[in-house]
Formats: sequence, structure tokens, C-alpha cells
Amino acid sequence: MSHRASRRHLAILSVAAAGALGAAGLTLLPSLASAAPCSDVDVVFARGSGEAPGLGIVGTPLVKTIRSELPGRSVTSHAVDYAANLSQTSAGPGATAMTDHVRSTAASCPGTAFVLGGYSQGASVTDIALGIRTTLGTGRTIPTDLASRVKAVVVFGNPLRLSGRTINTAGTLYGAKAKEFCNTGDPVCGNGNNAAAHLTYHVNGSVQSGARFAAGRIDAG
Repeated sequence: MSHRASRRHLAILSVAAAGALGAAGLTLLPSLASAAPCSDVDVVFARGSGEAPGLGIVGTPLVKTIRSELPGRSVTSHAVDYAANLSQTSAGPGATAMTDHVRSTAASCPGTAFVLGGYSQGASVTDIALGIRTTLGTGRTIPTDLASRVKAVVVFGNPLRLSGRTINTAGTLYGAKAKEFCNTGDPVCGNGNNAAAHLTYHVNGSVQSGARFAAGRIDAG
């Protein structure tokens, strides 16, 4: 991505973050975690730039819908603890935080499967944790021996697409497990000119589609 494109990307993300922070107050919701120490499924999600700590406007309904799609199974969630700053320098540390959570949970809960995901910069967090090189830094990656425990990856507004790549094409271990959403006109993932397109994943059916995909992957084993 060119320096000019990077500046444009940052400006769009700043607009997106401002809109996200004002959207229905959902960013203030905490992680929807179960009190049980282990679960059948753990959804690990990284919020977008500028959102308050938690699952964010996309992750919150994603977890809720995955739960509804998997009746009879216990589903916990973990909001990746990272800065989600507007300067876009926190994706690498976020990937390390995501990886560390997966590693520690996998060790403590050998029967738990994982769904990973992120929105906007949170999608970059997910990319890096999966071992995909990006322009937004580096961080620890999920060990390959845990790849089979990651059943699905769902991301929204992924900046990786600006380089002509997707998780499907760039991730040999996770490509077939990934579902990516990029709205028409979204400048962050589609090089478009409609900033509003980056803010509608939680209301345009994308979250529900992503949750069904993840639940289907879990059901398929």
C-alpha cells in the first residue's frame, strides 16, 4: 500500500471509529463470557479502531448469533485486549494478545474449539495472529499444532484486501476456514469512497451470515 493510500486508510478508519463509538452504545458492552472455566466453543474477537474495550459493535451481535445457532453447546467469548488505536500501531500487539489467549485456553481446555474474528483493525489483528504478513506490524502467531482447534475465522472490513489478498488466498492453514465480508464501497477493504459502508456490517446481515458460517463449521467438526 502506498504512503498516500495509508494516510487515506487511516483517515477513513478514524471516521469509522467515530461512527462506531456512537452506534447504539454497543461498544460499552463487556465480553459475553460464561462463568464456566471451559466451553465447547470460544469466540475470540478483536474490535475496530477507536471502539471502547469489549467485543464492539460487530463482535457483540456475532457472539450472540453464534450462541443462538449452536443450541445445546456452551459458547464463551473473549474480547482481545489491545489498544485499537487510530494510529494503526496496535494490530501487532493485538495479534500477540489473541495468540496468547488461544494458547492458554487451549492448554487449560483441551476440548474447546475456537472461532476467531475481527472488525477493521481487528481483522488485521486476526490476520497477523494467523501468520499472514501485513503492513500493520508483527506479533506472535498461533502455533501450527493448534490450527485444527480453530474451526472458523470470520472478519469484517479487512484492510488486507487493499493489497489484493484475502485470508482465503494468503492463509494456507486457515484459508478454507475463513469467511470475509467487505461491503461495496468500503474504503478500508474495497478501496471505495463510501465511509458509511464500513459501519453497517452489524445491520446489513453480514454478522448473521458470518455466525451461520462459523456454526456450520463447528457442527461439521
